[in-house]
Amino acid sequence: MSYCNNLFKRERFETLDVTIGKLKLGGNNPIRVQSMTTTDTMDTQKSVEQSIRMIDAGCELVRLTAPSIREAENLGKIREELTERGYDAPLVADIHFTPNAAEVAARKVEKVRVNPGNYADKKKFEEIDYTDESYQAELERIEEKFTPLVLLCKAEGTAMRIGTNHGSLSDRILSRYGDTPEGMVESAMEFLRICRKHDFHELVISMKASNTLVMVQAYRLLVAEMKKSGMNYPLHLGVTEAGDGEDGRIKSAVGIGALLEDGLGDTVRVSLTEEPEAEIPVAQKLIHQFDGVADYTVAPFDEELPYSPYAYIRRETHPVLNVGDKSAPIVFADLSETETIKASNFFGFGYNYSTTLDKWNTQDLAADYVYIGDQSINFEVPGLVGVAANFTTWEKVYQNKKHFYPFYNELPAEGFAHSQLNFLAWDATNLKIDKLGNLQNVVLVLNVPVHGYVQYARRFFIALQQKNITIPVVLRHATMTEDQESFQLQQSTKMGALFIDGFGDGLWLTSSKRIPLQLINTTSFGILQATRTRISKTEYISCPSCGRTLFDLQETTAKIRKHTAHLKGVKIGIMGCIVNGPGEMADADYGYVGTRPGHIHLYKEKTVVRKNVPEEDAVDALVDLIKEYGDWVELKE
Repeated sequence: MSYCNNLFKRERFETLDVTIGKLKLGGNNPIRVQSMTTTDTMDTQKSVEQSIRMIDAGCELVRLTAPSIREAENLGKIREELTERGYDAPLVADIHFTPNAAEVAARKVEKVRVNPGNYADKKKFEEIDYTDESYQAELERIEEKFTPLVLLCKAEGTAMRIGTNHGSLSDRILSRYGDTPEGMVESAMEFLRICRKHDFHELVISMKASNTLVMVQAYRLLVAEMKKSGMNYPLHLGVTEAGDGEDGRIKSAVGIGALLEDGLGDTVRVSLTEEPEAEIPVAQKLIHQFDGVADYTVAPFDEELPYSPYAYIRRETHPVLNVGDKSAPIVFADLSETETIKASNFFGFGYNYSTTLDKWNTQDLAADYVYIGDQSINFEVPGLVGVAANFTTWEKVYQNKKHFYPFYNELPAEGFAHSQLNFLAWDATNLKIDKLGNLQNVVLVLNVPVHGYVQYARRFFIALQQKNITIPVVLRHATMTEDQESFQLQQSTKMGALFIDGFGDGLWLTSSKRIPLQLINTTSFGILQATRTRISKTEYISCPSCGRTLFDLQETTAKIRKHTAHLKGVKIGIMGCIVNGPGEMADADYGYVGTRPGHIHLYKEKTVVRKNVPEEDAVDALVDLIKEYGDWVELKE
């Protein structure tokens, strides 16, 4: 349990109080919201105007790229202009590859961000065999190169973020640790040890990845390692290259929210492929869930954990029809509050009826089960969807209908009626679970208190594991918000945190307010996609744009989506520059990377296979590449 204060009571991990200009970060200060400009840092006026829009939206730290000494120098002009116009939010210089630019920026702005993967090391995707002696020699070289910036920041009162990215781990780290959360943590710890050696502590640390599992595991490992070493530096949370729209929000909430649930995090950046000011309200809503003191009491647990929070292993369950075991997590839809159920209601969760052909069509994002409570259905339902009805209604009306199953609100004294599948509601606070171990044709639907949802559910799953009870469990959660974006963020936070830990064989999202059924359904599949537990659509690993970007990311992402959104399971990286290029694409199958104005490199995984393709031809060339490697399917009309 060493990565957080308490797995069963959300308590904020106490970190150092870091000073960034006039801003305090960490300690008992509020969780700060930040973002990054997309303008050319050499364009002072555009950078100032965009920074002002961001600050007015609530951005508390503004980051700008400084790829060379020229941009680093110009940060001083931007700082001066903002100050003259009455804006004192601290500026952060984003540095990659250029230590000399970092040293210039440290004299101009309040904070410098460096990436250990490319500050002193090389990134050429080379495998190198190191002896202990040669590895130590490399560490000494890194210390020699990094120490001048440490001493300069200490003298100037400039804060620093040590920002490790999963996709830009150096060849040296990859050679020893592989492409792992452990490698990410060690990459940061090397730099932290140098800072501590020189008594410099104005530090913030990040462990970013586009894969939410890797991201969460890396932050947890980092905190555990820091605690072991007597460190408690503030954490900057973010899912890098989250993408745009609904997918970007869900993915960000899954990763960032899982950490906030355990009291980790002192500043948040939601990385969307949208205008930076659009990121701010999303981050604010995400953080707002955790306002106030957590008031709930979960049954105590002080034994060894029966699962690892540092690696994804799905909880072992036995199969009940298509639920549990090796089946992908199921998705529930809920029509129990619908006044009169019609065929058109099924359109909201992935089923369309063709009157011409007199048959149902099933979409990729089609719910597996629908709960109707005590409602009536007087039409033939799609053959691929199961229907759950309250037991008394099922017994009277549906017990002889195929694909209809009983739903129980308590253990039946006379036993379960259906030979194959029965749903049983269960309260997560009820840990008297011995009887559940004998049930082979039952799936639990877990009802969890709203306050402390993750903690109560986590405790329940641990109880199941302790008694080796392998019954499948569907997680049910209702929100109390009318705001659609807040609905997605809240559901993604709760469900994401549990699925990342391997808990859950399905999810059942509802809302006490009027949230459209279609949004509930797409959110359900989005959460499973973001947690890599069920892949149902194309995944886009798209960077959020910055001053280094060489093409219009929003327009290009939309264009690529238009041509490829039907390629279920294919992962496409869309990167604005080489800094966020082949490495940052992480485990993408294909990559679209800006190399110079008007030209694109195309990648198959991390290997460039088409160089300097003219931008106007690049999307078509990407489609041709996908076809060449056999991952293309024709879009059905």
